[in-house]
Amino acid sequence: MTRSPETLPEFIAPEDVPAGLVTVVDEGAIRADMEAWRARMLRRPGLMDKASRAAQDRINRLIPERVHAVVTAGVEAMTRGIMTGSEVLKAQPPAGGSLAAREDKARALIRAYRNTAGVEGGIAGAGGFVMAAADFPALMAIKVRMLSDIVAVYGWGGGATAERLFLLHIFHLAFASPKRRPEALRALEDWIAGAGQPEAVADYDWRRFQQEYRDYIDLAKMAQLIPVVGAPIGAVVNWRLVDRLGETAMMACRMRWFGEEARSAGEASL
Repeated sequence: MTRSPETLPEFIAPEDVPAGLVTVVDEGAIRADMEAWRARMLRRPGLMDKASRAAQDRINRLIPERVHAVVTAGVEAMTRGIMTGSEVLKAQPPAGGSLAAREDKARALIRAYRNTAGVEGGIAGAGGFVMAAADFPALMAIKVRMLSDIVAVYGWGGGATAERLFLLHIFHLAFASPKRRPEALRALEDWIAGAGQPEAVADYDWRRFQQEYRDYIDLAKMAQLIPVVGAPIGAVVNWRLVDRLGETAMMACRMRWFGEEARSAGEASL
């Protein structure tokens, strides 16, 4: 039986940090790492990206409508959960701590949720369509909870409209197509700067986000339905999806951290 997000330990030792995320202590190195990631997000789609997009479009036309319906319903449910649910209220921001200490905790969270999602995907992949369909909302719940926990580690969160929009911007950027990533990044940066934000979560253009997220995962999740190999594929797919969201969440929180730091310094100099 897989562990639900609610059963994950409240404290995870620093030695359990994900191997793929290098621990960075110096803030100058953190900024450099963040800028390198930002440059990747702004990179124009290459030939491989365009070929993948064309292949995705062809595959989407071949996928049975009932499969599309399951995926769409799952994305809509996740979006509604972020917009109106109480899940994002559970994580309590810490009282204080250095950026390096918070990043250690964030990496540990990513590892724990990533492993949970991998086990979930492996079990679902071994069970065919019915289990794979059930895995979709379970994976959504894992990702929503992980995202709110990571944001809380940096000192933010809660049910305010602005905080819910922050989560949506992170989700959108994590799974946007290469063509749309620069636009999604600018929207996140606008949120951090407090510019041009919708007055209510319902005003967020979540339909585009829903379509892009669905397109991003369709091909991988369909492979999970293949007999025999579905289990390992499901484990790897879930592992990578959670890992990608975790990395994007950390980078978004870095951007917000330094943005608030710069505003505080500017106000202090007045």
